[in-house]
Amino acid sequence: MRSRVWWGTTAVVLGLLMAGCGNDGGGDGNKDTAGDTAAKSLSGGYPVTVTDCMGAKTAFSAAPRKIVTSNASSLELLLRLGAGDKVIGTGFPPGKGTLPAALDAQAQRVPVLGRTVIPKEKLLGSGADLYIDTFASMGGMGGGMGDAPTEAEYKTAGIEHIYLKSTACASTRKSPVTDLSAVENDITSLGAVTGTGAKAKELVAGMREKVDAVRDAVGDTADSKRPTYFFFDYDAGTKQPTVVCNRQVANAVITLAGARNVFADCDGDYKQVGWEDVIAKNPDWIQLGVRDRGSEAANKKAFDEAEKWLKTNAATKGLKAVEAGHFLRIGSERTTIAGVGNADTVQAIAKTLYPGKVD
Repeated sequence: MRSRVWWGTTAVVLGLLMAGCGNDGGGDGNKDTAGDTAAKSLSGGYPVTVTDCMGAKTAFSAAPRKIVTSNASSLELLLRLGAGDKVIGTGFPPGKGTLPAALDAQAQRVPVLGRTVIPKEKLLGSGADLYIDTFASMGGMGGGMGDAPTEAEYKTAGIEHIYLKSTACASTRKSPVTDLSAVENDITSLGAVTGTGAKAKELVAGMREKVDAVRDAVGDTADSKRPTYFFFDYDAGTKQPTVVCNRQVANAVITLAGARNVFADCDGDYKQVGWEDVIAKNPDWIQLGVRDRGSEAANKKAFDEAEKWLKTNAATKGLKAVEAGHFLRIGSERTTIAGVGNADTVQAIAKTLYPGKVD
């Protein structure tokens, strides 16, 4: 078993599954390399070996039969890969109707082991042989989140424990992430582990098609002409904003959409700043980063609240984006957590910022 990868922020920090050995797709051209895992994924062969952020290996001699996912994002990936029938439980379940129609019915049939983090005893006693972890350390957040099992306890329970490296390894990257290669490798690796490599290849191809279309449309825009962009993590708290830095998946999403993350000069994944720092950046556009509330009506209410806060708060109501009403209502998860939705968010942002140029 591997050593656990730990980190924390005051936001709900979301960390997920591993690709192969190598770097995590930064902007320096050093891609994650899935190595033998990628080749095995395409051939459907075993054994398959994956690594965590520290390079520790986990080997699979066959596809897992009983999988538990820690939240809706990893559950959605398994459903899209066609491995949903192997999922025996999840934490942070998706609200009814929040996933695409074809996946929603499947998702609603998955037993809910925890409305938030799955209790330790319930996870260890679930009968799973694989746990896909959306959380590394909660960073001492407390609040009834529960104790996480140790690696020894996972081993005793017969559960392999893996993460998505594109998010879990964010704080340890050596360079900014400006593309989705790490996310693509997560999908490839998960396809290899579950024996759904062909579908993983199809999902990655679909993501690349969308991102390439945006790049073709706005890629020649000079950096000085690209609008500045602030991801407002409303759910992380408004007293002191938590921003996405240049190692977070969101930085790649924003960059690929033809925008400039106003906190791209921050090395790491997340950071707490002061509102004076946001005011100094004075962004052209603000994304209202609201986490899924479980229904369209509840999500709309949350977006409305986030927008109202910015418009009425003395520190933010004078921001250029606020005065112009330049808000994007795009959920946090599809921006900051690995998934095929990252490419959709690239497309959605670009359509708003470059009207008429992106289909």
